[in-house]
Amino acid sequence: MRIGMPLNYSGGFKETVDELATHEKAGLDIVYVPEAYSFDAVSQMGFIAARTERLEIASGILQIYTRTPTSTAMTAAGLDYVSDGRFTLGIGASGPQVIEGFHGVPYHAPLGRTREIVDICRKAWRREKLTHEGKHFQIPLPEDQGTGLGKPLKLINHPVRERIPIMIAAIGPKNVAMTAEIAEAWEPIFYVPEKAHEVWGESLAEGRAKRDESLPELETVVQVPLAIGDDIDAESLLDAMRPMLALYIGGMGSKQRNFYNNLARRYGYEEEAATIQDLYLDGKKDEAAAQVPRDLLVKTALIGSEGHVRERLAALKESGVGTLNVTPLASSPGERTRLIERIRHLVDET
Repeated sequence: MRIGMPLNYSGGFKETVDELATHEKAGLDIVYVPEAYSFDAVSQMGFIAARTERLEIASGILQIYTRTPTSTAMTAAGLDYVSDGRFTLGIGASGPQVIEGFHGVPYHAPLGRTREIVDICRKAWRREKLTHEGKHFQIPLPEDQGTGLGKPLKLINHPVRERIPIMIAAIGPKNVAMTAEIAEAWEPIFYVPEKAHEVWGESLAEGRAKRDESLPELETVVQVPLAIGDDIDAESLLDAMRPMLALYIGGMGSKQRNFYNNLARRYGYEEEAATIQDLYLDGKKDEAAAQVPRDLLVKTALIGSEGHVRERLAALKESGVGTLNVTPLASSPGERTRLIERIRHLVDET
């Protein structure tokens, strides 16, 4: 099992990157760089590539609506080049709130667009003359839609790898099935290992049945907050997770369309999910956070005594998790490094 860490640059990106060399030595395998509506992720990943030697780098995630497929392919090839083959392209649909609310781009057909983007990227990395006739993308643009001067082109540079790993963030049944069919890695959110097979097992099996034999086994990448010890205030740390889960379950979308609320319901928290959403959309964010089930907090985190963390690790491994994307809950670089060392040791022992 690999150990990853999402990059938190809200408090100072350069300072965060300064820690990565130490985290590498402590056992960190990969760093995931998000892109929401702050700084772009690409410039940050290029900076990380220049400051590290072994650490793998992944976009976690680039949403699929604001770059053309070929721009995404070029970006991934460029990042793979400057990192000497250490890059993973993480992509996802995000949601209407970000895509329409921040970017002003219509949010539609996430599955179809994702499938075509993956196909176009892989063609570009193989340096094929790029042609694509899909429902959502046409390359070159047909004559009746353009000047008629567009001709198939291929990537000028020779990529470091013609198959850059692709990770897809997905939680819906159809999206997960597609991910299991076409991607190297899958990133769900709020992952409860005891419920994973019940919620996603059918979709994963459907996708794997269609999976190309040239693809490796699908890797599952799971995000978890991390704090280990008998002396930590586990309840306070768990409570600190409440606002984020309430935001997603209650406010990341509309009453009619909220993917994360649907996931909470599929986990069995139907009443709680409905209450959280009602409160959040009424502006009662603190009250919504208070309704997040403690059981969900415990099962989506690695927070507690060493014995408790060992038990949670065993459940995660049993469910098939290949990469733990941990957020060390510590206030200093040294404490964060020690947490990475401890989880590396526990993972290797479990």
